[in-house]
Amino acid sequence: MALLSFEAKYRVRGGTLVGGDLFDFWVGPFWVGFFGVTTFFFSLLGVGLILWGAALGDTWNVWRINIAPPDLKYGLGLAPLAEGGLWQIITICAIGAFGSWAMREVEISRKLGMGLHVPVAFSMAIFAYVTLQVIRPVLMGAWGHAFPYGIFSHLDWVSNVGYQYLHFHYNPAHMLAVTFFFTTTLALSLHGALVLSATNPPKGEAVKTPEHENAFFRDTIGYSVGTIGIHRLGLFLALAAVFWSAVCIVISGPFWTLGWPEWWNWWLELPIWR
Repeated sequence: MALLSFEAKYRVRGGTLVGGDLFDFWVGPFWVGFFGVTTFFFSLLGVGLILWGAALGDTWNVWRINIAPPDLKYGLGLAPLAEGGLWQIITICAIGAFGSWAMREVEISRKLGMGLHVPVAFSMAIFAYVTLQVIRPVLMGAWGHAFPYGIFSHLDWVSNVGYQYLHFHYNPAHMLAVTFFFTTTLALSLHGALVLSATNPPKGEAVKTPEHENAFFRDTIGYSVGTIGIHRLGLFLALAAVFWSAVCIVISGPFWTLGWPEWWNWWLELPIWR
């Protein structure tokens, strides 16, 4: 539960980046802010355009609604609304909404006197989206290389791109991304389990302290990163997973056009095998 005394302390004007006091107020538990308004605007417009695109299609089945990017023949130019133009505007709205939300997080962090770890972490997710929808298509010369908006159509796009480069899991950046994803779940599951075990002792015993948690890992693996360290490690692992996910797709096409198993031929051609 929110502490009302604390809310009274931080619910003061200031800390905004744009707009000053214009939107510096709360609606119930939600702070508005200039970027809150722009987030609402872009989100509402984007959802409206998605519904419009669905109305132009041949189904209202939520699984099969599809808003496709422009055909490759349009390159990086503007396309008619019904032939990918809606996708282009929706993408602009999505970037505007995501970016606005990140800036809103910055302003809230400033109000609370916090670091900018949360908006920085969220910005990595935005970077991954922009990589897929903007950076890679631009490098490949056509918006048609981006993914469509739709559930099944998006999954089909992922599958098709994977098969286009044969075994996509041979992509070295993909290997790094998957490794970081799994390592994130390992590290944070160990952390969560340790906290629960320390704070839920057997009946009749006292709740354990962080010193007990540190001792557990020192005795188990010889080292403990500490209570702050495990959260820093979890953040690093998670951001690294997202970063290498973006790298693995942006190098597929613009910088490597063959099947990914062929990339590993350099290993077979090392002098040590001759």
